[in-house]
Amino acid sequence: MRRRIQEITDPIELDDVLSSAKICRVAMMDGDKPYIIPFNYGYKDKSIYIHCALQGKKLDLLNNHHHVCFEVEDSVKVIKEKELGRCSTRYRSIIGYGDVEIIMDDHERMNEALKILMGQHDWGSPVDYGLESVKRLVILKLKITEMTGKRSSNWNKTSEH
Repeated sequence: MRRRIQEITDPIELDDVLSSAKICRVAMMDGDKPYIIPFNYGYKDKSIYIHCALQGKKLDLLNNHHHVCFEVEDSVKVIKEKELGRCSTRYRSIIGYGDVEIIMDDHERMNEALKILMGQHDWGSPVDYGLESVKRLVILKLKITEMTGKRSSNWNKTSEH
């Protein structure tokens, strides 16, 4: 990282970013080309949980190569300073790598992964998913192997100026 002063190294803050953000972009390889997809997700214990359909390009790619790159950003806000003719962005973000495991076990999907996923999106009280609904989806568990966090230099500023 070029500007080390902006690096997030505190594990608590890294967890906060991953627990607060709502969208995770996952990049995988499609032959010699990258393929990136945005997902809503849940985070717990250095793992990102994603749900998807039983079939599709992403599963085909992950079955061939399970190592991925991911990115999340939290609290992004563009700060416009029109009178000065400039703008900046206030953000925290994480880029990392991990290995994806495809979870097909009904119990693990219903009782662990979906609760984590729904909790990230403030569903509140427990949701009854129903076994038939669960059988129509796959849970991807991205086990984080490394990550780097970054915050904008204006992260702690409370006003736009």
